[in-house]
Amino acid sequence: MNMESSAVVAPPAPKRIEDMGLPLVFMRDIVLKTIFRKNANTVSLLAKATCLPIGVAKELIDAARTQGLLEAMGTLSATAAGNEMSYQLTDSGKARSLDALAQSEYFGAMPVPLEAYREQVERQSIRNVQITREQLVGAMGHLVLPDQLIAHLGPAVGSGRSILMYGPPGNGKSSISNGIRDAMGDRIYVPRAIEYSGQVISVYDPIVHSAAEDSAQQTSGLRRTNRYDMRYVLCDRPTVITGGELSLNMLDLVYNPTARTYQAPLQFKSTGGIFIVDDLGRQAEPPQKLVNRWIVPLEENKDILALQSGEKFEVPFDTLVIFSTNFHPNEIFDKAALRRIFFKIKIDGPSQEDFLKIFALVARKKKMQLDEASLVHLLKNKYPTIDNVYANYQPVFLIDQMIAVCDFEGWPYRMTPELVDRAWANMFVKDEVIVK
Repeated sequence: MNMESSAVVAPPAPKRIEDMGLPLVFMRDIVLKTIFRKNANTVSLLAKATCLPIGVAKELIDAARTQGLLEAMGTLSATAAGNEMSYQLTDSGKARSLDALAQSEYFGAMPVPLEAYREQVERQSIRNVQITREQLVGAMGHLVLPDQLIAHLGPAVGSGRSILMYGPPGNGKSSISNGIRDAMGDRIYVPRAIEYSGQVISVYDPIVHSAAEDSAQQTSGLRRTNRYDMRYVLCDRPTVITGGELSLNMLDLVYNPTARTYQAPLQFKSTGGIFIVDDLGRQAEPPQKLVNRWIVPLEENKDILALQSGEKFEVPFDTLVIFSTNFHPNEIFDKAALRRIFFKIKIDGPSQEDFLKIFALVARKKKMQLDEASLVHLLKNKYPTIDNVYANYQPVFLIDQMIAVCDFEGWPYRMTPELVDRAWANMFVKDEVIVK
C-alpha cells in the first residue's frame, strides 16, 4: 500500500562541485577509478556510473584534465548518446588510479557526506509518519486481533519509539511486526554510500532495501536531468528482521580488508524504517547485554560506530525498534533496561471466540469443510487436556495436518473427529522416557 513518494522531501541534486561537500581529491580519485574499472569514457557514461548530474561530472573531468590525468581522445564516441567526446586516462592518470585503488577499491556511485545524510534523515524521519487506525487495521486485516491490542499498537507505532512485544509463543508477534511494517506504506531515500573522514561506507543493500520504480532521470546523454540526487535510491521504508542469529558484532561496521571499504551495520541500513529483534532471549548474547547496546540509540536518537583505526563517530539513529520475546520481561531485563523501552505490549493467545473465528477463516481459505460435531469434539475433549489454552498458530497447524491426512488417504476435505484426533496427536509431543 505504497503512498506517493512526494510525502518525503527528496534530496536536491547537486548543481556544482561545491554542492557535493566532498574533498576534490577524493572525488577525483573515484572518477579515475571508475573510468579505469568501468571504461566510463564519456561525460554521460561517467555521470551515470557515479550517479552525478552531467554538469558535476563534466567539472570533475575538466579538473582531472587540468591536472594531466585525463586527455580527450580527439574523436567522438559513437557508442555514446549524442556522439559525445570520449576521454582516456593518461599514463599519470593510470598510475594515480592504481595508487587510489590500492588505498580503496571503491568506485562508482559518489558517496554522500555523513553531514548531508543527517539532513535527509530528518526530512524523512520515521517519527514524522502518521499512522491511523484504518491503516493499521488494513495492514493487519489477515489477523484476528482484539480491539484493545490495536489501541495499544497504534500510539506505539505512531511515536516511532521502541516497542517490546511479549507473550506465549505462536500468537502472531512476528506477524504483527510485519503488519506494522506494511502499515508504514511510504518511501524514503537511501544513500548508496556515505563518506566520513575519507572512508566510504556502503549503505544501500538490495537484500534489505526494496527499490521503487521511479523515472527520476529525464531524457538521455548530455541533456539528461535529475529530479533528485541520484546518489540516493528511492525505496520503501526498510525493514530488518533478525532472530536467534543476532550478535553484538552484527551491529558494528563491517570492514572489508581486501577492498578497504566498510559495509553499514544492520541497524544503520534500517534507518527510516523498522528493526525487528525476533525471538529475543534465543541469541547467544544475553538479552540484557543486547538491549544495553541499544540504550544510547534509543535515548539520544544517535548511534556510535567505530572505524578500523578506533576512531568513533556519531550517526543518526532514526529507527522503530521492535523487540519480540516469549519470555516475561522481568525474567530477561532489569528495571533500567525496561524503562528505556518506551512501549511494552503483551500479546496473549486468543479467546475461544477469536480462536473459532481464526479456525473458520483458515478452513475457508484452505477449503476444509467444517463439521459441528468435530468442532465440539475439539473444544470439549481436546482443549481441556491443555487447560483450554488457545494459540493463534493452532488453527493453521491443525487444518494443515488434517489436509495432509486427507491427501494421503484419498478422502475429501471434510473435518471429522478422527481427523481431529490424528491432527492433535502431532501438535504436542508426549512426555516419556526414551530407553537408549
